Amino acid sequence: MSSAFYFVESDAVCGFTTNFKCVIKIIFINDLMKGQGVMARVGLGYDIHRLVPGRKLILGGIPIPYEKGLLGHSDADVLLHAACDALLGAAGMGDIGEHFPDTDPEYKDACSIDLLVTTYRRIQARGLELINLDATVFAQAPKLSPYKEKMARRMAESLDVDKTRINIKATTTEGLGTIGQGAGIAAMCVVLLESITPTDGNQRVRRDS
Repeated sequence: MSSAFYFVESDAVCGFTTNFKCVIKIIFINDLMKGQGVMARVGLGYDIHRLVPGRKLILGGIPIPYEKGLLGHSDADVLLHAACDALLGAAGMGDIGEHFPDTDPEYKDACSIDLLVTTYRRIQARGLELINLDATVFAQAPKLSPYKEKMARRMAESLDVDKTRINIKATTTEGLGTIGQGAGIAAMCVVLLESITPTDGNQRVRRDS
């Protein structure tokens, strides 16, 4: 007597048989993924801050030479704040304001790299790990292209992940809106997380090469 294996996703069934007289085994793809401890979660983050004189401009943990800086309770690094929000969103853990409220003196002038590292540790404590992070910074000025790689490297080192997992882009708004008028800088970030909590008692292997 032969066996037939069918892999089922939603209502679609595909499979093979070697004999019409067979034992049919139906395997649901979701059950396979659960058995291996596999789960993917997506998160989106966004932040914007006003540009003002007398402040340092910090983006992605990198000081950027410019006549103005971003106004905020911490160092106002919009890129890292968007990254934190994306990580927290993917994990279902609220937003950056809940974890690091701007009413708390502890975070006055805080380094956002520290906030990012703390956020990621809390994510890891939930059994989740970063697969990749993709972000865009929106700024009319200064020109950020020379700093993108430095930002990505700084973030990767801080999170202790391979640099290939971090991608930073920069663009203008072609002079349109608040950002185009030079009044502020914004950032948007999307992350993909995977579960690192095994359900079969075996330790998962990190993907970093």
